[in-house]
Amino acid sequence: MRLTILGGGGFRVPLVYGALLRDTGRPRVDEVVLYDVSEERLTAVGHVLAQLAAGHDDPPRVRVSTDLDDALRDTAFVFSAIRVGGLEGRTADERVALDLGLLGQETIGPGGIAFGLRTIPVALHVAERVAAVAPRAWVINFTNPAGMITEAMQRVLGERVVGICDSPVGLIRRAARSLGLDPARTAPDYVGLNHLGWLRGLSHAGRDVLPDLLADDTALKLVEEARLFGPEWVRSLGALPNEYLYYYYYTREAVAAIGGAAQTRGEALLQQQARFYSTVRQEPGHALAEWQRARRERDASYMADTRDTAQAGERDAADLSAGGYEGIALALMTTLARGGSTTMILNVRNGSAVAGLPPEAVVEIPCVVDAGGVRPLATKALPGPFLGLVQQVKAVEQLTIKAAVTGSAGVALQAFASHPLVDSVSVASLLLDGYRARIPELAAVLRPAP
Repeated sequence: MRLTILGGGGFRVPLVYGALLRDTGRPRVDEVVLYDVSEERLTAVGHVLAQLAAGHDDPPRVRVSTDLDDALRDTAFVFSAIRVGGLEGRTADERVALDLGLLGQETIGPGGIAFGLRTIPVALHVAERVAAVAPRAWVINFTNPAGMITEAMQRVLGERVVGICDSPVGLIRRAARSLGLDPARTAPDYVGLNHLGWLRGLSHAGRDVLPDLLADDTALKLVEEARLFGPEWVRSLGALPNEYLYYYYYTREAVAAIGGAAQTRGEALLQQQARFYSTVRQEPGHALAEWQRARRERDASYMADTRDTAQAGERDAADLSAGGYEGIALALMTTLARGGSTTMILNVRNGSAVAGLPPEAVVEIPCVVDAGGVRPLATKALPGPFLGLVQQVKAVEQLTIKAAVTGSAGVALQAFASHPLVDSVSVASLLLDGYRARIPELAAVLRPAP
């Protein structure tokens, strides 16, 4: 079985390959094709994977390609993890907003719109080539903003595109363990959009145990999200929010923390990854050790500014060791390929699962996965404050898709101006001008103003 990884020279690809090495089921992936526009990055990651595979019996073969059709042809699964504009684009996503006193984050607020505008045309091209040369393939999308990109790709490939994120799984795992429960024996009531959802219930042995958690000060202290938002706020919500909702609920504090740091997250990662690829180029024999060092540094610094501001403490060692999106991707892929049945939180077409959102909207909710595909489960109605925020952000995502498809700067301006974290049309216009000036890939998408 062949797996193609788009963005195959990316830093997190060894996590996926490591998961494949641990997989012993049948059928299994026996060939991995890495596609990237950078031969240098492909070479570096290839060294890491070769060293990961050392000592394993029958590891998946690895082939690299800079030709998209060659990489996709006849593949069974596609993992899409592309970054249009590179980390240089991410730093612009962050800095253009921060310079205007707004949140500078790559998936939330104006940064997510800028990222989506330049990524959607490339993602649509990928979808068209999958349809042409691997029409039976499943596409598992990691590319951010994950919900927006998945929704755009579904215009071409329909429901054979599924988006994934590890944030909901981590939240559920932490909530269950804080009560001494096995996460695998719980059923979550989780609903929202990618990076914008809430855990509203957690069933165990036929009973919702989330109220027990919310009432227990000691247990709440074990949940990173409860420390991040504060026990009073999560109790008032009656739910545990996804960690990314910090940027909506504590916007002022988040802007101050990120703007006051010596570097944005993107600038830090750009520096870190440049060092990694440079070191591997000079010392390929140390590729795996260098990757492991850089990964520890990366994981420890995740959302560090906001954790410090909220006095949420360090990330739990169990979270760092539990793995993330690579495990979700492997579980989704192997269930589709081998059969059986499991329930996963995925980014899928809404249909009628979430009341108040259009059928074509991609939402992040529990789904049943089996050999026949992915089936979203119906959810209870969202309360007004939750639904209002979800509807507004979904409208922004759909405006962003429309702007990227049509090339309309006017629609792009509407997307920026409609976002709840952008406070005026005038500022939205400055954002659009700033991003067009700083990010060539974005400027190329939008038609010049008449």
